Parts: sequence; C-alpha cells; structure tokens
Amino acid sequence: MTLDTSAPRHIQDVASGIMDQVEKVIVGKRHVIEQVLVAILCEGHVLLEDVPGIGKTMLARSFASALGGEFSRVQFTPDLLPTDITGSLVFDPRSAEFTYRQGPIVTNVLLADEINRAGPRTQSALLEAMEERQVSVDRERIVLPRPFFVLATQNPVELEGTFPLPEAQLDRFLLRTTIGYPNLEDERNMLRRFRSDAPLVNVKAVTTPDELRDLIADVRQIHIGVAVEDYLLDLVRRTRDHEGIEVGASPRAALALARAGQARAALAGRGYVIPDDVREMAPSVLAHRIMPTSQADLLGHSNEELVNTVIAETSVPVESTRAV
Repeated sequence: MTLDTSAPRHIQDVASGIMDQVEKVIVGKRHVIEQVLVAILCEGHVLLEDVPGIGKTMLARSFASALGGEFSRVQFTPDLLPTDITGSLVFDPRSAEFTYRQGPIVTNVLLADEINRAGPRTQSALLEAMEERQVSVDRERIVLPRPFFVLATQNPVELEGTFPLPEAQLDRFLLRTTIGYPNLEDERNMLRRFRSDAPLVNVKAVTTPDELRDLIADVRQIHIGVAVEDYLLDLVRRTRDHEGIEVGASPRAALALARAGQARAALAGRGYVIPDDVREMAPSVLAHRIMPTSQADLLGHSNEELVNTVIAETSVPVESTRAV
C-alpha cells in the first residue's frame, strides 16, 4: 500500500487547526503541543510531568475539546478502586441478570489527573486499557472505542502519598514531556487573555473520531528510508551500550520512535521521515524508557541528558532519506 501524496498535506492542515485551537488556552508552548499531537497521531499515550499550576490539566482538556469525540476525566486518589475507572457489573432485579455499567475509561480521550496518586491495583487496571484497548470486568471483556488516548498528568515534586509508576507502565506511554514556565511576554498575554474569560470557552472541535482514525492510518504509511531506519536503530542500540545507562531502550522503544518520526513528518506535510524527525522526538520517546547507572544518578545526570548525549554521539546519515 502506497501513501496518497495528498494525505500528508491533509494531515498537516488538520493538525494545524488542532494546534491553533489548543494555543487559545496554552500560550507560547507550540513545541509541547506539537509533541502531544505527534503521540495522538500515533494513537499513543502521553505523560505530562511538571510542577503544579503549569497547565498540564488545561493542555489535556484543550486537546480533548479540539479532537471532538467523547471525553472523561478521572481525578486519581489513593482510595480510587479499579472499578471506579473500568466500571462494574450491576445486578438488575427486573431481568435478574448482571449488566455492565461502564466506567469513565470507555471514552475517546481520558484525562488521568495525578495518575501517581492511585494505588498499584488501579494503575494495573489502567495499564490493560492502555496496552490492549480493552478492560476486563469479572469475566466480561469490554472493547474500548477507537481512537483511545490517555493523557496523564503527574506532579514530580510532591511525593508524599503517591505511588511511583512502575517501569512497565511508563513504557506504555509513547512519550513523556513537560510544559515548563512561560516567558515574560507569554505569561503577560495569558494574564490579559484569561482575565475575564474562561480558558476553554473558545476551543472548538476540529476533527471527529472517524476522521482521526483515518489520519492515524495515513500516518502509518509515511515512508522511512533505509538510511533513516539505520540511524534510528543505531541511536536506540547505543543507549544499551552507554556507560551511564544501566538498562537501554527496548525494541518497543524503537518502534515507538519510528512511529513518532512518521507523525512528525506528517505534521510537516512530508510523506517521508528525515533524521531530524528522529532526533527531535528521541528525548521524549526514549528518556522514560531507560535506567541510568547508580554513578550517573549520583552525578545528577537526568535521563534526558543521557539521551541527548547519545544523540550527539550518533552520526547522522547524509544520503537521501527518500531512498527505499
């Protein structure tokens, strides 16, 4: 199957509309918005990790409004049960049978707010949904609607009463990103814009679940040439040999990076991936999938710094990226 040459341009047009809508709420963070949209076009999940008050929840809600479809929000707490997310079987006295009452996870976009506050049992229930696109309630298997995205938020500085996400669950997120503080002018614009209006009032739906499924299918047809493929694999394999990394990126990470590169190429209106697509997405896709050595951790080297070092040490191909 070959990709229609007009498909990348159409993806770019829809993506630009989505980002323009989200920027009505999230001021001056186009790069972060683009990264989240890359994950959505890969039908992947996103972990937004930053200090309180930065706009993590507003970013997720803005995307939910711009994407259309159904939206659910769950505020994670230590006493949250798996059935509070997945739903449960309820006895119906009229039919004398148990019927499924769906939980908030049966949706297109799920905002998992402060995900690390939930206990391990609840996190594992969410893990099945993220990986298998289904939930199990007793003996019932409920298939989730497509597309299905989890936009999870996490506060990395307030650790009391939290349950850190295990590595297995972190690996289910296509990428992890942060928003960061705005610069002076962006913060001034935000202050003036939202002084009287609610932030989400003006965000309009740009697409529908049906159209989004088509866009996701088109993104997977974006071409990756042999030279770019070799570069991507070289970069991933170097994480396994780096002296500061105890556990390198897995084959699943390589596949995630390839898909992220395809989505970024589509956002640029291209039908093929270039090395810059891989380089740009590598820190967000790989950093949460590696484990630094104790020595690197003691020296204060973050996962992002280690991945950036690997990127700097990996030679970039110079031949044509369009070649098969």
